Amino acid sequence: MDRSRLTITLKKDVIRQVDRAIDGVRIRNRSHAIEYLLSKAIGPNVKEAFILAGGRGIKMRPFTYEIPKPMIPVKNRPILEHIINQLREYNVRDIIISIDYLGEKIKEYFGDGNKFGVHITYIEAKEPTGTAAPLLKARDYLTKQPFLLIHGDVLAKIDLNDLINYHESHKGLATMALTSVEDPSAYGAVKLRGNKIVDFQEKIGKGPEVSRLINAGIYVMDPKIFDYIPHRKISFLEKDVLPQIVKKGQLYGYMFEGQWFDISTPKIYERALKIWGK
Repeated sequence: MDRSRLTITLKKDVIRQVDRAIDGVRIRNRSHAIEYLLSKAIGPNVKEAFILAGGRGIKMRPFTYEIPKPMIPVKNRPILEHIINQLREYNVRDIIISIDYLGEKIKEYFGDGNKFGVHITYIEAKEPTGTAAPLLKARDYLTKQPFLLIHGDVLAKIDLNDLINYHESHKGLATMALTSVEDPSAYGAVKLRGNKIVDFQEKIGKGPEVSRLINAGIYVMDPKIFDYIPHRKISFLEKDVLPQIVKKGQLYGYMFEGQWFDISTPKIYERALKIWGK
């Protein structure tokens, strides 16, 4: 138990505002609401982020013949720069980026991160090694505190402080940001029971019974996650790690409604160019 009992006196109008935050799912009661609101005001403890910026981006060819997918420009800036700027705005300034295919172009552009107000460390590989193996290599560079993990081809209007506070409130191994789409068949759907993720549906149809919630490619993770990553040259979060966490009831879902683009196909890229930031 890492909590202490505290007795406070509040004005009735303040109590009414506190009670409005209670939704019965993410915020269960008045005590939880006060803790949540105080944590949000003080600011989260997460100060580090790991960005997956590897992969060949085959579906984004011909763009990715010359540049890695995270360097594709949106509104005159690479996708990765949008992500780094967002992290800096939330005071997350220690960033580790995993790179492989054409990764030198990312290093040339961002350097040590000083020009962008952050500090960048690179985890390098010659060939793509999946989404979990690069994270395992970063283990010694991360502190013993929870950290953000973000896919380097994702643009999202998400309140990272709220995501982090939510993660800290339930003390699970990981929190996955979730967004909803009209057709989840291209992504695979996520099934929730309460606020816990209980299953992933990879091959799905389009009927009304199908969940519209999908993995947004943004997580908060506890360092204990490393205990679940296999020591192999190639491994994936989605296949090798997260299913283990689900079985233990330790993967939580955080739903958000802001803009979200997974720049994985030219069609999605075209939409992002038109809509992002509006």
